Amino acid sequence: MALKLLQPGVQPLGQYDGLDTEVLTLMGGEVVTFTSVLATSATDKAAYDVFDGYVNSLQRVVVTRNVATSARPLMLADEGITNYGTLFGTVVGGTVGQVSTGGAQLGPHTATGSGKVTLWDKPGLYAVSLDAACDQAADGLVTSNATLATGSSLTWVPASATVGGKLTPVGSTAAAANTVVVGHFVSFETNGSLVNTPNYLASALGTRSYAWAVFHFNPQF
Repeated sequence: MALKLLQPGVQPLGQYDGLDTEVLTLMGGEVVTFTSVLATSATDKAAYDVFDGYVNSLQRVVVTRNVATSARPLMLADEGITNYGTLFGTVVGGTVGQVSTGGAQLGPHTATGSGKVTLWDKPGLYAVSLDAACDQAADGLVTSNATLATGSSLTWVPASATVGGKLTPVGSTAAAANTVVVGHFVSFETNGSLVNTPNYLASALGTRSYAWAVFHFNPQF
């Protein structure tokens, strides 16, 4: 649930107000774009500096993960909880003490204080963690996808406020005929940790546990 900067562009595009109904669902690495809401909206809040700019009919700019195939510009979101230093563990206990793993996460989303999203638009080498930030279908951005090869074209899950923006190979089920290429797959990587002696170091038959998908981001405009 994170975007990792490997060899990105020199600087991020900037920090922009996120759509309130979506911003705290970002996990990092989703493809996002700009849209607008009424500056007088009573439901979508924003910091005062956001109101320094406007579009026609007194609308202001927000970031959305509900990205149509025709939307431009295309950027990567860099906000979330896990791997962002805000996760303080998970709840152990739950209903009658039955939760021992996978409990509710403790810690705020990085956008909680400002409601803003950091955006990366420069071509470069990035990585996204292999969890909900990627399309997890059998033909998605997963290690079990036998058709995924180095250089495979990547697009995003289009037009959804809840799962939109997830990186996925062109031609996958979740791509929904979206053929707009935003980058190309390079490789899967482990988390790089040797502290807990990975299986592949202890056994010849052990398999690596991959944590990141590395890709070259260079969207078609």
